[in-house]
Amino acid sequence: MVPWSYEKDQGRYRKNLKLVDIVLEIIDARIPESSRNPMLDDILADKSRMIIMNKSDLADSKENQKWINKFKNDGIVALPMNSKERINVGKIYDIARDILAEKLKKHEEKDIDNPIIRVMIVGEPNSGKSTFINNVAQRKGARVGNRPGVTQTKQWIKTNSNLQLLDTPGVIWPKFDDRTGLHLSYTNAIKDEILNIEDLTLYFIRELAEEYPENLKERYGVDSNAEAVNIIL
Repeated sequence: MVPWSYEKDQGRYRKNLKLVDIVLEIIDARIPESSRNPMLDDILADKSRMIIMNKSDLADSKENQKWINKFKNDGIVALPMNSKERINVGKIYDIARDILAEKLKKHEEKDIDNPIIRVMIVGEPNSGKSTFINNVAQRKGARVGNRPGVTQTKQWIKTNSNLQLLDTPGVIWPKFDDRTGLHLSYTNAIKDEILNIEDLTLYFIRELAEEYPENLKERYGVDSNAEAVNIIL
């Protein structure tokens, strides 16, 4: 996990942006709001962007669609995806070409024939960036692990298509509200060593009892009364 320094990382990101055509932001579909660094919106404001809602198979499908619609209203294409399954690289390439249509048209007018699209991958730690990259590239070019902070430096990775990927370390901003912190902890985006697992588990159960009581009762056969959980806490 790389600590966020706005001044330092703003310069680093802007420098990398000059090397690519489009940014592909990986988020965790289970916590779509909490897994996005709000400071990136300012830095990436003028850059074409796609969002991959990774681990969407583990999220509420109705909520997935709500977020896809929200991003669409914001002018951003969002795709639900499970990076552990085979990814349709051609689909990603075609969508990227659609987003970059105006820029590519200008290239054609200047007789610039370059089908390669360079993509910078950004996202929170443990969002599944490396798994996504390896799946798209169909090789093990990026290190993978079920812990935050696996990717330590930026690296270029070629694919079998006309996509070139620039992987960057996952960054997490230093200040966030309690809800965001809990969500990042639930999904292992924050290292276990700094957490009280017992308390975290109780908070997680309480949130499940509030949001998905029937699922909690069906899966574990326990009282899904949120008030009862609050008493414990």
